[in-house]
Amino acid sequence: MAASAACSFFFFDAEPLGEPGMPAQDACALCTKPLARDSDVFMYKGDTPFCSEECRDEQMQLDAISARQAARRQQRFSSATEARRGQQESRKVSVAS
Repeated sequence: MAASAACSFFFFDAEPLGEPGMPAQDACALCTKPLARDSDVFMYKGDTPFCSEECRDEQMQLDAISARQAARRQQRFSSATEARRGQQESRKVSVAS
């Protein structure tokens, strides 16, 4: 009987305490609501737990917004870098002439 009790643990019990920067497996990564052992857990990006589809969907939307903002920042940075290079090249040409 002791052997069957040892096999009845949940994945929460077997998880290590976690690494810094990684979400805890015992609470929703968005609203921090405790995850019940007998309820569904909605995962995102492999190891990020959420208490509901709504929380998971909200995080997915937030990630999409962040990705678009990062792409715009990168595009502006690239455009500004190219503009500076063009100005430097025109200075080199005008000085050399």
